[in-house]
This record gives sequence, structure tokens and C-alpha cells, in this order.
Amino acid sequence: MSDQDGNGRLSPLRERELIEKAQEGCARSAHELIGSYQDRLHAFVWRMVRNDHDAEEICQDAFLRAFQALDNFDFAYRFSTWLFTIGYRLCLNAMRRRKDYSGDVDFSALRSDGRVDETLGVFDEVANSDEAKRLKKVIWDSVDELTPPQKATVLLFYKESLSCQEIGEILEMPAATVKSHLHRARNRLKELLERQLVEDWSVVRLGVA
Repeated sequence: MSDQDGNGRLSPLRERELIEKAQEGCARSAHELIGSYQDRLHAFVWRMVRNDHDAEEICQDAFLRAFQALDNFDFAYRFSTWLFTIGYRLCLNAMRRRKDYSGDVDFSALRSDGRVDETLGVFDEVANSDEAKRLKKVIWDSVDELTPPQKATVLLFYKESLSCQEIGEILEMPAATVKSHLHRARNRLKELLERQLVEDWSVVRLGVA
């Protein structure tokens, strides 16, 4: 059986094997776990905080906390879900310290089941051209203007290809709330983009949850 899934990421079986060995003190397994997730985590964290120094510190802190508590890891979840949850909390803490947090995360909400159909990426209908690159930059610059929960939802949905259920586990909110954040984020992005790309909007297709 392959050590990777269809997205080139660790398979659940390989991930569990590495975690169990890391729990026993295997440094090589711990390094493989870190290597498998560090780029993905850093990309997500950097998009959230938009600061190189903060992103590096948050990622290091997230891995440190994850491995300090590895003995208590719940195999009902993926390691990536646990790691991104830690990273997201640290992002919110950093953003609060910078006084630029304006989200409304409901940390007391219970998780709910539910998935969404697979959707194509935001840019799947845009040609690979200079104009396409400009559109991509404008879109992701607009993402930065969303609230932290909306931004995290968009990044995890489109960049990580996670379901609303999986995103809800990371952001600690019901899947229905994730869908609501996606809906509001898409509407907000459309408003922001229409100011700059009135004639180009028809070529950008946002998936439907």
C-alpha cells in the first residue's frame, strides 16, 4: 500500500505508523512527520498573519506543542487536523496581540457531521497567462481583507481541499457555520473584486458549498 494518498500526502496508515514510532522516541519518524506538514502549515499560517517572522515563530510553536502532547494524540483525527487547529489558535493569538482580529469564532459550538461535494479550485477557469496571474494576485489580496475565520475557511477549503466537516474540526465550529463563512466570504470577495474587475468577474468561478 502506498505511503501517500491521491494528493501526494501521507496516507492515514503511514501517518499512524509515524506517530506511533515518534511516541516511542523515534527521531526519524518525528522528522518525517514535520517534513510532511511544515510547508503546508507555513503557507496557511503566513496567509493568516502575513508576516514572515510571526509565521516562522507560529509554525515552530505549533510543532513544539504538537509533539509535547503527542502521547495524548487521538487517532480518531488526522495529524494535520490537530496541527492546523494548534496553528490556527496561535494565529488568532498573534493577530489579537497586533489588534487586527475582527472575527467571530464560536469556540463553544459543538462539531457537526457533513461534507460537501468536491469543487475545483478558484482559478480553474482562468487561462495561464499574465492576465491570469494578475487576477490571482488580486483575488488573494482580497482574501486578506476577510475576517480571520472567513480567511481561514477559504484557505483550508481551496488550498488544502478540506471538507466543511474537516474545516469545522480545525476551527472548532459546526460544519454549517463553515458553510456560512464560505458563503459570506464568497459574497465579500465578489464585492471586493467587482470594484477592480468589473469586466473580468465572469471568468472567475468560485465553487459552491
